[in-house]
Amino acid sequence: MAVVMTFSWPEITPDVYDAVRKKVRWEEDAPDGCVLHAAWFVDGGLNVMDIWESEDHFNRFIEARIAPVLKGELGVQSDPEPKFHPLHRRFVAPGVSGASS
Repeated sequence: MAVVMTFSWPEITPDVYDAVRKKVRWEEDAPDGCVLHAAWFVDGGLNVMDIWESEDHFNRFIEARIAPVLKGELGVQSDPEPKFHPLHRRFVAPGVSGASS
């Protein structure tokens, strides 16, 4: 079942996010089961909203590709608390694709 996943992560700055993105290359080598990823920053750090084919797909991606970079190479100590909700419906506006920047 497809899920919406959200979290906030105060420890992650734009520089850390961009470093991980460049090392993991998830935009060039999309993770299995990822449908959509959106990220933004506010005073409280990184915020993420994803759509995944399943919670297991998300967990496998974090374990295999994100954690080795964040925890191993960059030494990030904290963890987010992801929340999962069943996806009821998704709509993609005509002509929308790819990264915003």
